[in-house]
Amino acid sequence: MSAYAVGLLKEVRFGPDIVKYLERIDETMRPYRGRFLVHGQGPEVLEGSLQQDLVIIEFPDIEHARDWYQSPAYQEILPLRARNASSVIFLLDGLPEGHLATDILR
Repeated sequence: MSAYAVGLLKEVRFGPDIVKYLERIDETMRPYRGRFLVHGQGPEVLEGSLQQDLVIIEFPDIEHARDWYQSPAYQEILPLRARNASSVIFLLDGLPEGHLATDILR
């Protein structure tokens, strides 16, 4: 079952550090079969407010997502982003195909 690394980023300061981060992140995801689903787009907010840009990276499962985030390659570039953006980053499992809203009532 797929899992996702989600980032909510605001106040991103585009400078040399962010450029280096962007130039290197794809290579850190490759061994863990990660791929961008959403990358930096501001969502069309229908209810409430959201001031952050959204990043969603898909992985085959939560273990691949964790291993990528904790990998030496990603940990090496993480400070480039962390110093230049206010971020909330989290991992979450996806749902099996055929999931219904009422499944959470069980």
